Amino acid sequence: MSTTRPVTIHPSILNADFLRIGAEVERIAGADAVHVDVMDNHFVPNLTFGATMVEQIARQGTLPVDAHLMIENADREAPAYAEAGAASVTFHLEAAAAPIRLARELHRLGTRVGVALRPATPVEPLLDILGEFDMVLVMTVEPGFGGQSFLEGMLPKIQRVRQAAASADVDLSVQVDGGVSRETIARAAEAGADCFVAGSAVYRADDAAAEITALRDLAAAHRH
Repeated sequence: MSTTRPVTIHPSILNADFLRIGAEVERIAGADAVHVDVMDNHFVPNLTFGATMVEQIARQGTLPVDAHLMIENADREAPAYAEAGAASVTFHLEAAAAPIRLARELHRLGTRVGVALRPATPVEPLLDILGEFDMVLVMTVEPGFGGQSFLEGMLPKIQRVRQAAASADVDLSVQVDGGVSRETIARAAEAGADCFVAGSAVYRADDAAAEITALRDLAAAHRH
């Protein structure tokens, strides 16, 4: 099985104007999905939106919703996001008591399933169960706030996930989230990432569509 997947760009609405969310999603219509950061003020020290926002954006139909759940009690709470219409639901390994059971429940509900790792969480516990997931999200900042700097020390973790997926012959997307910009995306792509969450870089650009294209082209040029 080929390990080279197409590059995808998922802008995060964490940097968008929440009062104009419909228009803000339209601004990124050339992206592959919209990344919705769900925070509960417990798992991370910030509070954003819940399943209602996911449902609203999914119903708009502009882009598939990639829901990143930075919440406690993922086993109980995550299925609501699949039911709200998210195309992909990513929960944190640190917040799930039974990640395999949860992944299978989310698949049963018809969504793609991602599992996320905070920077200090090792990837090794996942390596024998990669086949249960469609995506692994390697956080390249501490989750909770936008606009942080990319953690270069996460590049070896990205490489380990990609190599493990290749060794196990698993068709896995490797997503990175945090500090993704024109300055950092090439290194993440070289390490093996194929899916890139960019918030500040896209929403603070004068032309969001042009920035999405530039990021996609940069990443594609550095994929192996």
